Amino acid sequence: MGDSGEGLVDADARIQEQMEEREADRRRRANGKTPAVDPERLRQIESLKLAKAELTRQATATTNPIRKKQIDAALAEIERRLAEPAAK
Repeated sequence: MGDSGEGLVDADARIQEQMEEREADRRRRANGKTPAVDPERLRQIESLKLAKAELTRQATATTNPIRKKQIDAALAEIERRLAEPAAK
């Protein structure tokens, strides 16, 4: 019974950390120290990170060499897109 409560506390702690990070980002932007962030680019980056995590999981699970090659190519493409500058 204690395990379920610990998970809830962990989730609450993560949410609180995210809220604090966002507030700190707002303060930095308000001070003019950081440039405005493109929300579309942020969405793309988050999507690419999720895709990378899923493909990495698949790469560790697959034994088929052809599929492994496809996954490696997809991961390389994701890395390339993540490395692109924000303005295109």
